[in-house]
Amino acid sequence: MTSDPAATGPDDEPADSADEFADIAELGYEQARDELASIVAQLETGAATLEESMRLWERGEALAAHCQQWLDGAQQKIDAMTQEPDDA
Repeated sequence: MTSDPAATGPDDEPADSADEFADIAELGYEQARDELASIVAQLETGAATLEESMRLWERGEALAAHCQQWLDGAQQKIDAMTQEPDDA
């Protein structure tokens, strides 16, 4: 069995993004957005190691997806409230 370096986490433990980022599901939109902005700022400095940059990038992707879910849900609610009733 060959080892995939991209599939390992710190200390060469297998990385499981679902478990690693499970806390994101508990975040509100603003909390997730603020953390995402912080991650972007950290990545823009270029000071992080490659491994840390990869971890930050992956968390940022998960945060962005979580924010998009919040926005999509809000849009659906707005659409439902502003829809004209059917003339049935």
